[in-house]
This record gives sequence, C-alpha cells and structure tokens, in this order.
Amino acid sequence: MIGFDIHPRRRAVSNEFVEKFRRIPVANISDCMSRMTAGGARLRPMHDGSLLAGPALTVRTRPGDNLLVHKALELAQPGDVVVVDAGGDLTNAIIGEIMTTYAQTRGLAGIVINGAIRDCGTIRRGSFPVYAAGVTHRGPYKDGPGEINVTIALDGMTIEPGDLILGDEDGLLALPYDQVPALFEAASAKHAVEEQMLAQIAAGTLDTSWIDARMKAQGWKP
Repeated sequence: MIGFDIHPRRRAVSNEFVEKFRRIPVANISDCMSRMTAGGARLRPMHDGSLLAGPALTVRTRPGDNLLVHKALELAQPGDVVVVDAGGDLTNAIIGEIMTTYAQTRGLAGIVINGAIRDCGTIRRGSFPVYAAGVTHRGPYKDGPGEINVTIALDGMTIEPGDLILGDEDGLLALPYDQVPALFEAASAKHAVEEQMLAQIAAGTLDTSWIDARMKAQGWKP
C-alpha cells in the first residue's frame, strides 16, 4: 500500500563516480552484473540520446497521479535523477514538457518514469534525459498518495535512494550504492578489452579460435 510520506535521503553516490561512469557504455557495465537482475528493456529513452548519470531520488506514486512527482522535483538537488514508480500504467502521463523543462532548469540529471509521458515530440527533440515505458496524451491526476525516497522496484531493478542511475541508447541500469566502486573497476576492464578487440578487428588480427573451442566444450564434434 502506498503511503503519503517524504523521507530524507541518507546517502548518495559521489559526483566523482558519476563522472567516471559517463565514459563507459551501459552494455559494458551490464555485462559485469547479473544478466537476470541488471534491468529490463521496458523503459526506453524518450530524448535525443544524451547520457544519463546521477544518484536516484525515488518516488512511488499511485498510477496516473503526479502530485508527489511535483514535490520530488522541488526537493531534488542538481545532478539528481528522479526515478518514479507509477506502477507501469500507461493510462495517464506522469510528466510532460512543463515538468521536464522545470527539472532541466533546476539542474537535474534526468527523469525515469515507470509509466507514461506526454509532449513526446518536444522531449524527443531535447537533450534532457527522459526514460519511460510509453506515451499518452491523457494528463495526470494530482491527488496522491505517494512516497519520496523509498525503495522501489521497476523493470527488473530494485532501486534505493542514492543508488547510481545510468542510461544510454541501450537502456537503463541501477547500480547499488555499495557496489559502485567494484563495478567501476570491473566495467573499466571490460571496456578496455572491447576497445582492444575493436582495434584487432580493424587490423585484421582478431583471434577467433575460442569459437571452435567453446563449441567442442559444449559437445560439438567436427
């Protein structure tokens, strides 16, 4: 059951790690997490493809209602990502041009909506990162209830306030606060390996012997 509460955020990932992760594709980071818990494919970028990176300010709201989303945009700090669990409902838009413009002028890093948006033409032409499950012309209610800075679960991700939210053209990831340093080391190494492979492809020196070896290990008999 959804309450009517606003909680303080106890911690948030540092800006140092936010900037470091901007240099690594989401796919490389995802490969360093469990493929079953690294996030799904339902929430898609609705903007021009600019990178999303920042600590989560979470919101749980009644489907179709954005009263507490307005409050979250008022409370959010520059660089925050407002992540809204609206139940995945596409009946009513949770945000549109007015709210995204307000968020952008306040210096927020982006908005994630487990639900619908509207004014998608304007949002798609803009650079402010917005991820959502769909689009509708129908507007929201403003009655509540809702909760700010609570644990939410959406699209295969469990998100705590202050976790690191990352997004690019491939989709979204939520990195647990305590795992951020280790995931950065692993993802950096993964990215370096893939950059090396691309260089080998360009030079015509890529070693593909692993393919037959893997097939034999799985029972293939040439």
